[in-house]
Amino acid sequence: MSELEIDAVVFDVLGTLVDEPAGIRAGIRELDPSLDDPRVEQLLSLWQQHIDREQRRILDGVRPYLTSDVLDLEAARLVADAADAAGVADPAAVAALALSGRRLPPWPDTVAGLARLADRLPLIGLSNASRTALLGLNAHAGLRWHQALSAEDARTYKPDPAVYQLAVTGSGRPPERLLMVAAHAWDLRAAQGLGLRTAYVARPVGDPPTSSDGFDLHADDLAGLADQLDHA
Repeated sequence: MSELEIDAVVFDVLGTLVDEPAGIRAGIRELDPSLDDPRVEQLLSLWQQHIDREQRRILDGVRPYLTSDVLDLEAARLVADAADAAGVADPAAVAALALSGRRLPPWPDTVAGLARLADRLPLIGLSNASRTALLGLNAHAGLRWHQALSAEDARTYKPDPAVYQLAVTGSGRPPERLLMVAAHAWDLRAAQGLGLRTAYVARPVGDPPTSSDGFDLHADDLAGLADQLDHA
């Protein structure tokens, strides 16, 4: 790889900086506290499968674009129906569950890591979350940005190149001067396709690289990433 010359760092948010499954899991428990752990995990999987499937259908042109807010509400209804517990059919309870996607805890290193990096480089959040959801989860998790961009502005979802182009356009920098940071190899591959430099950060809920991936940096956490950038 050529030497890294970076003007701004672009961060994936869901899974990379916040623990998305933990937040949704907490919402499911609030919906029905009587659920045992295996059942909660089943319902969490139902939620995740719905989001993944519907985003793919939108990317494939099978379904018109809908914001993450709409998909979260659909997922919440599916979970509430599957939970089959007293009171979960209440629309207010379903709406509250849908909003659990905005109440996601940051990983232990996230806040301090962002603060350290923000002292050196502009930071851009780039998320599949809607503009409204991104505002809520940024505030809840205490994420520090210089700019936060939602895939809603491109009316599509990552890994569509149009989403990564938002960061290129918003930063006013050529793609090779941007570093895309994510815990998902698929996310980094798509950014790489548009010419961005890439950094994989390991997370328990991420998508690890394969032997064929050639990302510029690999780090165990944001502190490790900052250390590498200090020496790049």
